[in-house]
Amino acid sequence: MLHLIPAPLHRQLYRIADRLRRAGWLVRRPRRSSVMVAAFDTHGRVLLARHSYGPPVWALPGGGIDRNEDPEHAATREFREELGCELADLRLVTSVTEPDSGSEDERFLFAARPAGTPVPDRREIVAIGWFDPAALPANVGRWAAAMVREAAAWRRDLEQR
Repeated sequence: MLHLIPAPLHRQLYRIADRLRRAGWLVRRPRRSSVMVAAFDTHGRVLLARHSYGPPVWALPGGGIDRNEDPEHAATREFREELGCELADLRLVTSVTEPDSGSEDERFLFAARPAGTPVPDRREIVAIGWFDPAALPANVGRWAAAMVREAAAWRRDLEQR
């Protein structure tokens, strides 16, 4: 049903919803769970995305885990929803709990390969790019940079075994 909303209006609604959500977190201080996916191509580059809301930074694709949803399922769902692409060789790298905008967020980091060609939905994700993990852009998000380093190191260790 949301696809019936024109993309520019949809992006504006995402920005409004993000501001309201973050304001609510400051008041309610919820515990949340989310996923991030470090998708690597055959050249070892990682896929980063630019969201239509929040700070204008490059970030890992991902999002919130629904109530009673398995983190692995959430990672696959979020990647499919945002980039229209399935994942292959999905593996949990780590999970960390950190404060974010007044809430405690348990983040699950997954590494995977895209099973197809990722394409931004132009609503939530407005751009994507493939980057060498050792040469990330200057405007990469604070958590994304650390998570990419961790996923890249995990991937290298796995390949050396």
